[in-house]
Amino acid sequence: MDLKSNHTAPVLTDPAPISKSRLGVHSSLLPYSPGTAFSSNLFLTIPWKKTGVLDDVRSSSWLDAMKSSSPTHKRITKENASADNDVAYATWTLKYPSAIASFEQIANFAKGKRIALFLDYDGTLSPIVDNPDRAFMSDAMRSAVEKVAKCFPTAIISGRSRDKVHEFVGLKELYYAGSHGMDIMGPVRQYISDDQPNSVRSTDEQGKEVNLFQPASEFLPMIDEVYSSLVENTKYIKGVKVENNKFCVSVHYRNVDDKSWKSVAQCVYDVIKNYPRLRLTHGRMVLEVRPVINWNKGKAVTFLLESLGLSNCDDVLPIYVGDDRTDEDAFKVLRERNCGLGILVSPVPKETNAFYSLRDPSEVMEFLEYLVMWKK
Repeated sequence: MDLKSNHTAPVLTDPAPISKSRLGVHSSLLPYSPGTAFSSNLFLTIPWKKTGVLDDVRSSSWLDAMKSSSPTHKRITKENASADNDVAYATWTLKYPSAIASFEQIANFAKGKRIALFLDYDGTLSPIVDNPDRAFMSDAMRSAVEKVAKCFPTAIISGRSRDKVHEFVGLKELYYAGSHGMDIMGPVRQYISDDQPNSVRSTDEQGKEVNLFQPASEFLPMIDEVYSSLVENTKYIKGVKVENNKFCVSVHYRNVDDKSWKSVAQCVYDVIKNYPRLRLTHGRMVLEVRPVINWNKGKAVTFLLESLGLSNCDDVLPIYVGDDRTDEDAFKVLRERNCGLGILVSPVPKETNAFYSLRDPSEVMEFLEYLVMWKK
């Protein structure tokens, strides 16, 4: 699903169904187009006029959006999904086939190409859990990610803060992009001067020179201010968890009784109604306050490909694996440019811009292991 957000309404609407003409999934893939260089129009654009970003937060449509994105208060598992949705899921996979069952086909696409791998974290490398501070990946998954990163350039692109996801993953072989790509630690881009706005050279924990790109750096004081206010305003709602992800603030309502969801939305509205340069987006059981800039996970993928020197090469196959609405921006970039493969992680049918599917993190790990075996 696309993220159809604008600066006058907080509700993310689902797109029209993907037409059949877009569902010739595999035959439509073409070699990486050399005409898609990273350009200045990918950088932030900030509206300076106050536009009433959240005027309709009290409407029933907002609560409906929360419910539709979070269909059950219980965590969806592989077991209950297969019990309730076997037929629907099997039909759905005709459209978005399993990346494991279709691995031979993927390998054929990748023949003679260099793979660049991009991974979401929550729900992709780790299970969705009630407490976001305990979304740990397994040792087996960490080993799989480490092995695949030794075979291909690999980046984690998460809504978490870059420091937090780096702490969870704990691998030095990767590139990390936090806050939905608004905080990127990547390879040094040789042509960037030290005074390039939003981009500075630094060193990582191993002393290796890296490039830090932060297109929303000017929003840091505002984000900190909003985080403090949201913590204060929601402290009386049982189950709410407010997380400061550096360049965005996440308000988790996974453990909140559905009868109190409207109160959560109201608290968020009361805080950010006077911040016209911030917007509200919606994920799986989470409301996210983000800067109004022209940047998302899709732009982060484009930026990292260029940083790696892979953006104008017809022998490159980017693969992006993710499970949430915010990953759709990356899927859309790869689909529209016919330059790579999106893989949606979901135990239930969803409309998506991805080409393939996986059920859960255990299947993600299996897919990564297949990639390593194929490379060797």
